[in-house]
Amino acid sequence: MSTDPASVVPGPVADVVAGQGPAGLFVSFEGGDGVGKSTQVALLGRHLAALGREVVVTREPGGTPLGVELRRAVLHGEDLDPRTEALLYAADRAHHVASLVRPALERGAVVLTDRYLDSSVAYQGTGRGLGADEVERLSLWAVQGLLPHLTVLLDLDPAVGLARLTGDPDRLESAGDEFHRRTREAFLARAAAAPQRWLVVDASQPAEDVAAQVRARLAPLLRAPVPGPSEPAPAPSAVPTGGVA
Repeated sequence: MSTDPASVVPGPVADVVAGQGPAGLFVSFEGGDGVGKSTQVALLGRHLAALGREVVVTREPGGTPLGVELRRAVLHGEDLDPRTEALLYAADRAHHVASLVRPALERGAVVLTDRYLDSSVAYQGTGRGLGADEVERLSLWAVQGLLPHLTVLLDLDPAVGLARLTGDPDRLESAGDEFHRRTREAFLARAAAAPQRWLVVDASQPAEDVAAQVRARLAPLLRAPVPGPSEPAPAPSAVPTGGVA
């Protein structure tokens, strides 16, 4: 499978979903830095391609040429205040969904993304203290309510994940232990609040064991007609709650 920021694994898609013809499926992978998201995206992509599905592998930020530029700015450019950071992630996500994700889903592909809007809610909303509800509303507006059919949370002690990283840390990777503790708690809280969309997996397990659990959870979605992943934005909350790596 290609390691480009957004890659396509072609394959026949007809008659895969319960005889209903092609149906797109949207899967996101979330979690802290160094938990193994890119590894699991690649493993699942190869599995689905072997089943004859068209697979689009992408990431946020950086899943499009514009996204590559925004990724460089937001993770490796000059210092940004939290609101500017959140808005840049939202801009990347709006363009990513409009130009890549929705067209792929509409033609029946399976889209696998390394991070989506839940990262913004955890990192900018909670980690940066902007308020999860505000950041979630911003992201849902940017993508017109598009949520994944399945979100896989690879859960790991942040200290363990960060120790796996190589190279110079980016702006979020170097945000500090307390920041990463808050983002982990935010991810777990979101998963607990919407178990129908989330799968939480212990990322300290061997990669193939993690992949087997992801395949098992995804299998029913591949066998049954899949409804559209869009959901209405939640009603405004009186209590804000809440980045992206």
